[in-house]
Amino acid sequence: MALVIIVAVVAFLAGLAANRWLRPRLLTADDDEGMAVKDLVGPLLTLTVLLLAFVLVTANGSYGKAEVASRGEARALDQLVETAEYAPVLQRSRIQADAVCYARAVRVQEWPAMADGNGSAAPSVWSTDFRVAFKTLEGKPAFGMLIAADNKRSDEREERLTQASPSIPSAIFWFLLATLTITVVALGICLPRKNNRGQILTLAVITALLTTTLCIIRDVDRPYGGIIEVRPTAIAEAERQAERDFEANHPTDDLPCDAAGNRLTV
Repeated sequence: MALVIIVAVVAFLAGLAANRWLRPRLLTADDDEGMAVKDLVGPLLTLTVLLLAFVLVTANGSYGKAEVASRGEARALDQLVETAEYAPVLQRSRIQADAVCYARAVRVQEWPAMADGNGSAAPSVWSTDFRVAFKTLEGKPAFGMLIAADNKRSDEREERLTQASPSIPSAIFWFLLATLTITVVALGICLPRKNNRGQILTLAVITALLTTTLCIIRDVDRPYGGIIEVRPTAIAEAERQAERDFEANHPTDDLPCDAAGNRLTV
């Protein structure tokens, strides 16, 4: 985001400099007339619509899918905890404890890593432990329901991790940045050299709006690390409910993980 702002400011200053020193060389006589303020609205509307289209596609795509996946994963985990109530006491205790630790690992370790487009191996420790517990329930009535809930959790987690990576290729982003630069410089050249305070102010507003739009595209394309980020609210609520159920059913047992979801014992 800082790069976008820096390039936009440099383009704005380059446009003013070109208007000051390059424009006189391109004209045969002194020219006090240039592009009027109303003439700047056309390129502004065209580029704004184009960039907003990218924002809408990104917002409805990557960001929306990321939010849906995070909520779906939390619901699947909650269903897993509730289905474990139909399992024998030993397996129920293990599954519900693993669910709490899984949620902690996702919230504390994997969520910050997704800001950079990465995942974490910490939740996989507990998803593996789920399957170990399921093997002892094969043939029991709860086995099929537990497998279905865990498969749903796994699919939603995979989708969540997929959406952590930018959906807009770098080439497209650099193309948009180059378009912004060329547009601002070209508009700067077209400004009149005298009595141009209103045009310069308009160009500054246009530059700020286009820069803000491009920053929004960059931010929304990273749904877990930007200003408009998907927060781990759903998984935190699933963790709270799983911990409540575990403590209610097994008040004398301890969780096998710390507050960050790391295993305490092997």
